[in-house]
Order: sequence, then structure tokens, then C-alpha cells
Amino acid sequence: MSEIYREITPLTQYDCFTIFARKKTVFDFPLHSHDEFELNLVLSGKGVKRIVGDHTEVIDDAELVLVGNNLPHGWLNNSYKWEEGVPEVHEITVQFHRDLFDDKFLKRNQLFFVRSLLEKSAKGIAFSRETIERITPRLTALVQKSGFDSILELMSILHDLSVSRNMRTLSNSTFTGENVNFNSRRIEKVFMYMRDNYDKEINLEGVSKLAGMSEVSFSRFIKKRTGKTFIESLNEIRLGHASRSLINTTNTISEIAYKCGFNNLSYFNRIFKNKNGCTPKEFRDNYSGTRTFI
Repeated sequence: MSEIYREITPLTQYDCFTIFARKKTVFDFPLHSHDEFELNLVLSGKGVKRIVGDHTEVIDDAELVLVGNNLPHGWLNNSYKWEEGVPEVHEITVQFHRDLFDDKFLKRNQLFFVRSLLEKSAKGIAFSRETIERITPRLTALVQKSGFDSILELMSILHDLSVSRNMRTLSNSTFTGENVNFNSRRIEKVFMYMRDNYDKEINLEGVSKLAGMSEVSFSRFIKKRTGKTFIESLNEIRLGHASRSLINTTNTISEIAYKCGFNNLSYFNRIFKNKNGCTPKEFRDNYSGTRTFI
């Protein structure tokens, strides 16, 4: 399997989900993973190779796949080649937070099938042709919706998928690491501060004082609780906002970098590529299309 990149999606903690629609003639986004669930519809992509976990398959002209959080996935050109006069590939992608549905909520009897669906998605789920034909118009319409109605429709779509026939899981193993539960008011306080002030100067000394700990103690504490260093955690927050700005604005890459708290453009470009497997420009080009945050 080729190198797997960690994508920092532009969803914030205040969003429920994002839906993204585009037409394309090439699949060149690298194999990647992210914290969010992803529902991906691909039309007119016959010959494209799909990789989900340790499962590889060449897709037909239409497919619908649900990918669980932290599961590596990607769609590659393979034998697909666009020719003049042939319809472009139409792709609709929905990404939503893994905690969009609270654990207690999912334990209710009426949510049994949705809970089962999300659990199965840890290996990736491909849906039948019949299901694709039924759900495609609803996903197409969802792109145009907003507000509370869109949330209800997404829940309804997920429910219908959960009771659909002939779905199949893809990967034999999940490739997912342990999900770290912060379970700490100190960490949550620091993360809230970083989220609210990501565009300003933030240093270890300041956040350590905020947590009421020495710098050395806090550095150990955040690493133990989150699996990441203070700088890695701060950079992920800033990269998320940068990714969103690359999609939603026409600001230059240098403007976006500085507005998101990066004072060194070379450093921003380097860590962006390390995390997302592509440069900020490539990321912007890849996501050229209609994207809505709900």
C-alpha cells in the first residue's frame, strides 16, 4: 500500500457536516485518512480504482461508499481516462463528525440500524446498484439544502442506507488507531482557547499557565492525553482553518497562512504537505467545486 496521508478537513467543531459536489477528469488525490465519516458518491467513473483499508477494487460507472473515521481510503485513475465528449466524473462527498450522533442517542431502539451502519463503516461499506439509484437524487438535492432541513435529510439518508439490502463491507481490517478520549477539563480548556485564538500568537508558556501547570508537565500531559504534542495539536487546528479558507476564499496562499497563525510561509507549505499529501495549491485545485458547510 502506498503512503497514507492524514487529511485535516475544514470542518470545525461548530459544523454538523459538509457536502461537496464537483466534476473532474482525473483522480490524483493521495491515499488518506481523517477523523470524519465520509459518504462518497461517484458517477461516470468506470475504471477508477478504489482503495479502502486493505481492500482494492476497480469500480463500475456508479458507486456509493461509506468510509468510517480514520480508515485509509482513496480513488485513483487506474484504467480510467477521460476523453473529449465523454461526461466528466460527478462526485458528491459528505463528511460528518464522528460525534454528530451522540453515543447515548445511538443506543435508542430507533437508531439501532444507524448505529450498526456506522460500526460497519469501520471497514468501509459499498452499497448496491439499487441503493445507488434510489439515493443519488437525494444526495444531489442535499447539495442545495441548508439549515435544519439538511440535517434531517442526512439522518434520513443514513437510516435508509442502514436498512438497504445487499450492502457489503470492504476491508478485512480497520487500520484505525486507538481513539483518545481527552476526559480532562484542562485539555478541553486549552483546546477551546486554541480554537478561539488560532490566528494569534500562542505559545507553550501561555497555554501551560492556562492549564495551571509547568511547561514540562503540560507537554507530557497533552502528549499522554491526545497522542500529539502541543505544537502538533495547534497546527492541526490552524491547518483545518487554512483548508477551509483555501476552499471558500480567493485569498492568496500566503494571506491564508498568515491569517491562520503561520508566520512562515515555507513552514506552512511544508507541514500542509506532510499532513495532506499535497501542496496548498494542489489541495485548492482538487477541491474546486461547490462545497457547503452545515
